[in-house]
Amino acid sequence: MINEIKEIMKHNESGLSKYACKTEKAIKLTEEKEDIRPMFFRDIDKIIHSQSYARYIDKTQVFSFIENDHITHRVLHVQLVSKIARTIGRALRLNEDLIEAIALGHDVGHTPFGHTGERFLNNIAEREGIGHFCHNAQSVRMLRDIENLNITAQTLDGILAHNGEILLNKYEPNDTKTADDVIEEVEKVFKIKNYSKEIKPMTLEASVVRLSDIIAYIGRDIEDAITVEVIKREDVPEEIRNVLGSTNREIVNTLIIDIIENSIDKPYLKFSDDIFKNLMKLKSWNSKNIYASKEAKLHHEDLEKAFNELFEIYLRKIDGKIETKNDMTNSEKNLYNFINQRTQAYKTVTDKRRIIIDYISGQTDKFFLKECETNLKGFKL
Repeated sequence: MINEIKEIMKHNESGLSKYACKTEKAIKLTEEKEDIRPMFFRDIDKIIHSQSYARYIDKTQVFSFIENDHITHRVLHVQLVSKIARTIGRALRLNEDLIEAIALGHDVGHTPFGHTGERFLNNIAEREGIGHFCHNAQSVRMLRDIENLNITAQTLDGILAHNGEILLNKYEPNDTKTADDVIEEVEKVFKIKNYSKEIKPMTLEASVVRLSDIIAYIGRDIEDAITVEVIKREDVPEEIRNVLGSTNREIVNTLIIDIIENSIDKPYLKFSDDIFKNLMKLKSWNSKNIYASKEAKLHHEDLEKAFNELFEIYLRKIDGKIETKNDMTNSEKNLYNFINQRTQAYKTVTDKRRIIIDYISGQTDKFFLKECETNLKGFKL
């Protein structure tokens, strides 16, 4: 009976495309007792029950200091990526379990205050001589090294390779990659500047999530910018709107249909030339008119100073080697608990400066600001 249930849970994988990554191909990094769930399905459950996933709820996307309940937060973004990716995946007969696992986990390593916080932590890592910081590799690190979850190599690879900031016209996976290759790539991202840009995913499912990341934010960021009155809809160049659409709904639909039509029964994903050209134009337009706006950059100078000062304060606390919890402030207890709850392997091999970066990167926007108010004299935004 159990074996029958296992087969049912696979969602009739015999109907998947020959280019799909089926459950039988799942690579486990550590052996564990099986249950009725397919491996990629189990990855989903592990991710959504993780502490990192729970913290999506208070991590912002583009506009961090504008009070509006209708603009996108990280938790909504990953759900949009998941839905868009599963739509494309179903049409192309790919493994939706693997797609969902990658999509839901792809940003768990994102810092407070989005790419701004990511840049600040990277600057700190480089200044301290301990390598670099990149949120996609940090997402793998959060799941595998910090929360010690046994996630499949394919899911970790998709998370590592998602890099939605890099737009390609053709996504062709590297299906020769091994689990060892994935772990080596994670290490290289932290050691080699811009190495993240060179990574190609090992599955078509990961490629779907990578392009779905772009599809999910490109039009949604326009809607958010209109909501907070940074731009007007008619500001978007007419030639782009004529091809891609004027609303997020139209843009998402145009891009999804185009990818599906150009990728059915192929070992790669591809946009049509005209769609790709206009998507590149829109991405560039968004960068200049939304991401570089004063509203999106609100308090960035103060935030950078706060990231640096908080890093130094945490470092001094670690050097102080506080042993008695009764003598700690709440802030010190939080730092102590973060370190104490890690595996012995993590505590043994991880540079204390990297531990602090790990700790800060996992914080929500609200928690980070509270830590600043507690630890930084006269802090106020």
